[in-house]
Amino acid sequence: MRYRTLGGTGIEVSTHCLGTMMFGAVGNPDHEDSVRIIHAALDSGINFVDTADMYSRGESEEIVGKALKGRRDDVVLATKVHFPLSEEGRNRSGNSRRWIVQEVENSLRRLDTDWIDLYQIHRPDYSTDIEETLWVLTDLVSQGKIRAFGCSTFPAEDIVNAYYVSERRGYGKFRTEQPPYSLIARGIERSLLPTARRLGMGVLTWSPLASGFLSGKVRKDQPVDLTTGRAALTPFRFDPSIPGNAAKFDAVEQLIEVAEGIGCTLPELALAFVTRHPAVTSVISGPRTMEQLDGLLKGADLVLDDATLDRIDEIVPPGTDLYQADGAWQPPSLTNLAQRRRPAEDR
Repeated sequence: MRYRTLGGTGIEVSTHCLGTMMFGAVGNPDHEDSVRIIHAALDSGINFVDTADMYSRGESEEIVGKALKGRRDDVVLATKVHFPLSEEGRNRSGNSRRWIVQEVENSLRRLDTDWIDLYQIHRPDYSTDIEETLWVLTDLVSQGKIRAFGCSTFPAEDIVNAYYVSERRGYGKFRTEQPPYSLIARGIERSLLPTARRLGMGVLTWSPLASGFLSGKVRKDQPVDLTTGRAALTPFRFDPSIPGNAAKFDAVEQLIEVAEGIGCTLPELALAFVTRHPAVTSVISGPRTMEQLDGLLKGADLVLDDATLDRIDEIVPPGTDLYQADGAWQPPSLTNLAQRRRPAEDR
């Protein structure tokens, strides 16, 4: 296992981070089995664990808390805040001081820890001034409840804005960004990765297997099981009849040939590709079973040569997205008609 420094914090993290979204009701409901998987990851040299308060409505954090008992000092623990954990009540989501102050205490309790190493804002909240969010996060660092903070799936322009607000107001800075990145979702190479690198931020990428599309089990002209795992969460991504999906299936067949040509599996190729980018600190992988974890760990020491990377560029050109990696969230600039259409009387 290799290690890199996390966004100028001085904290060393493994290049592979254990994602825990699939632990709990959404994926693996067996707490004891999930704990065994976490322990196996730690025993392999992974020292970085990423979760979120909204994963299985807090259950994932509880499982992580159980797994880290007696091992907390050796683990860099990251979690996130933003999404609601229930459908009831106002002011129970977003990036306001009111919610973050309340929810960080809930995460600390569920994780059974006194501190969080990396506390991340899960998505932007355009109803809250970024100044308000940075202010409360800076306070939490001062209080010792968190060690550093970052953001997840923020557009490059929002990251730059947050950086200059921090500079102007003397607040702490976002030390990390957590974007989706894979062999078939390379859009962040255009501006986000260069921006993060210029600002000295660590980058923790998620969905390296493209929600299971790069698992090696999804093949062209073969049926896909949409009842389990990540495919069950986003079945529209695997439907060959939906326009745009055909390009993904074609790319997968070609990428499988590349993997076989260098003697590895498609998931191993996918993970090695992400960690090769100079702006990436660590890649988050979220196994649901011990078998999946074993498969991910087999490729941890794989380093792709330039000839292989050149072939990948031919299949999926740099900066190209073959699918919308974060289909669960879109900015108001796209979803709010008032922000896209001038009133008829003003034309």
